[in-house]
This record gives sequence, C-alpha cells and structure tokens, in this order.
Amino acid sequence: MTRGGAMGLEPAVRLVRRVAAGRRHPLVLVDGPSGAGKSTFAAVLVRGWPGAEPVVVRVDEAIPGWRGLRRGAAALAVSLVGPNSRGAVGAVHRWDWLADRGGGVQRVRPGRALVVDGCGAFRAGRDRPDAIRVWVDAPYIERRERALARDRGAFDPYWDEWEADWRRYLVRAALNEHAVIRVRLGDRAARGA
Repeated sequence: MTRGGAMGLEPAVRLVRRVAAGRRHPLVLVDGPSGAGKSTFAAVLVRGWPGAEPVVVRVDEAIPGWRGLRRGAAALAVSLVGPNSRGAVGAVHRWDWLADRGGGVQRVRPGRALVVDGCGAFRAGRDRPDAIRVWVDAPYIERRERALARDRGAFDPYWDEWEADWRRYLVRAALNEHAVIRVRLGDRAARGA
C-alpha cells in the first residue's frame, strides 16, 4: 500500500480490493473533505466487489447537524464499527437533515465487508487498526463546486460552516496522516481545463 503520492480512482480501487481479498470481513474507511469524491470512490469500489456486496454506511447520515462532525463520527465508532468488529449487529442513528433532528435507526448485520464513507470515517474506525484507510481529496474549488451542485442549492448556505467544522476536525485529528491509500480526484489544472 502507498503512503506516498496519490493514485487515481481505478488503481486505488484495485489496490483496496486486493488488500481486502485476504480478510474475512474487511472494514474500508473512505475519508476526506466534502466534495472530494468519497462517495464516487465507494460506489466504484462496491460495484465490482468480489462475492457478497459490502454494506455501505455514509457518515453524514449519522452526523447531528452542521457542527456535529466529530460527535457523529465518534458515535459511529461505538454504535456501528465496534459491534460489527465483534460480530454483533451495529446501528446507525440517522440524522434528519431537513427537520434538523434525529431520525430513524438503521441496523447493520455483521458478516459482510463494511465500507464507511464520508467526512469522519477514520474517526468512526479509530479502534480498528486493521481497517483499510483511503483518503480521497481534490482541489478546494472543485470540491466546493461538486458539493454545491450535488445538493442543488440546499447546501449553499452551510458550505462555509461545514468547511470550518471540517478544518477544525482535520487539524485536531491529523486524519490524513493515517491514510494508507491516497486518491486524488479532479485537478482541472492537471487536465489542461
């Protein structure tokens, strides 16, 4: 696995699958800033997964509001990743973003690979040293454009608040230093656009 330069999407997906192949029920943590392409990476990873399709849990489904990144990711460590590691049913306590309050609970049965995708995924898997950690990044301007386009205006008023929370979280946790596989998506300058 690489700690050096970043890889593109397909080589990194192949590497994750190769590393996971020797593990019984692997945990893949896909982290990085908003709009970087984490969900795209996770979708491509799962689409060609050999055997039973992994369970995908998106961290943002469990983050309690625009300033709850650290709290939501830490809660997933306790309610989902910990029980899953012990072969028990885990839980994702969902957040209803439109109502700005707690939502339902998703139960996650053990026995399949688990992909935790989103800002804070490394924190959610902090107690699993055997986890495959993938850091996905892209240039700030492209990340912002993608995130705002993806949510069709619903995210616009919150971008600065979320980005500030993300940066505070990143500085405290030094998350990207724990990445085993680094993926860089975007960079129009490199493509000549």
